[in-house]
Amino acid sequence: MFHTRRTDAVLLLVAIVWGSSYLAAKTATHALPVLVVLFARYAISAIACLALVAARRKERCTRDEVRAGAVLGITQAAVLVLETYGVAHTSAANAGLIISLTIVLTPLLDRTTDNGRLPPRFFAATGVCLLAVALLMSGNGFHTPGIGDLLMLAAAVVRAAHVALVGRLTKGRVVRPLQLTTIQTAVGSALFVVPAASALPTLTRVDAAVWGQLVYLALFCSVFAFLAQTWAVQKSSPSRASLLLGTEPVWAVVVGVCLGGEGFTVLAALGAALMVTGTYWGQHIERTHRTTHIEESPCRTTAPTSV
Repeated sequence: MFHTRRTDAVLLLVAIVWGSSYLAAKTATHALPVLVVLFARYAISAIACLALVAARRKERCTRDEVRAGAVLGITQAAVLVLETYGVAHTSAANAGLIISLTIVLTPLLDRTTDNGRLPPRFFAATGVCLLAVALLMSGNGFHTPGIGDLLMLAAAVVRAAHVALVGRLTKGRVVRPLQLTTIQTAVGSALFVVPAASALPTLTRVDAAVWGQLVYLALFCSVFAFLAQTWAVQKSSPSRASLLLGTEPVWAVVVGVCLGGEGFTVLAALGAALMVTGTYWGQHIERTHRTTHIEESPCRTTAPTSV
């Protein structure tokens, strides 16, 4: 019981950290250009990961890890570009809620398992989430969606594709989370160093608070969260982990409203409720469908491992 509670506490902490990342990114982009924030986040993460890998000299990166990490580093960078520019032009609460669309979009793009066609109820849950996005984008009334909301919507689509690609590139291969993360952060650093080069001197003119936001984004929202998630899933189960990590949008709203002082209208509150309901509903339907299909399939003797 103690170990289960400790694992659940770690997963909940990861969800809180990820939920708070939107406000941290929004605060950082007020003081620095977006590309500089992205480069600093990647560079600090890469240094930390390289230090961890170097401390384990017998655990060098394999060819499969380098190949997968190089591709996933590019797709992850695309996600963070859209997310960071998006959160700079919308509220942290909206950003965290809209990005949770990834939960219901990923199964639509995942082709790594043969689970058959998803049931109609799943698409109904997706429709609830899309209605929630419309309400969140409405703000104080229905109008043309803001650029920040649209960027976060695009980020959710690209993130879903990224997650599906992770499954495809790592299926049937021995790919360790630390090594994969190290390659991804190194690739991201290389991608952003040239576009951000001309504005890098601005890093010397910001105060300790901004540097604190950058370090928090890199070490806690990237390195710690990914490694802690992997450890917790191994100690628990993918289903239990996904349930706790699914509280991320709730924490994004709590942090944005309570710490960021963001407003929250009646329409936005309704959208938030529908988003959480739709994502949990869709997640439950997909998980039940996958489990049932595995149990009924005469060709399978074991369930596929979770990535």
